Amino acid sequence: MITNDVLAQYITSAMPDAKVSVTDRTGTRDHLNVSVQSDLFKGKNLLDRHRMIYQALDEPMKDGRIHALVLQADTIDGL
Repeated sequence: MITNDVLAQYITSAMPDAKVSVTDRTGTRDHLNVSVQSDLFKGKNLLDRHRMIYQALDEPMKDGRIHALVLQADTIDGL
């Protein structure tokens, strides 16, 4: 199980300007909706943006604290 704050810390460690929002999809704390806004996404396609998030969450994905993610990745200005 991972808390919203810990998950956000993983992402902001990799993307310091990130604004992170987390929603538990099933009540089990391992199936999550994650929305990330960061200007580091500028010029990146959706696949590359998702890769950046998955790289930031590599440890909790590998150890099983996160089982499934639905991602939204936008720049701070919404693009």
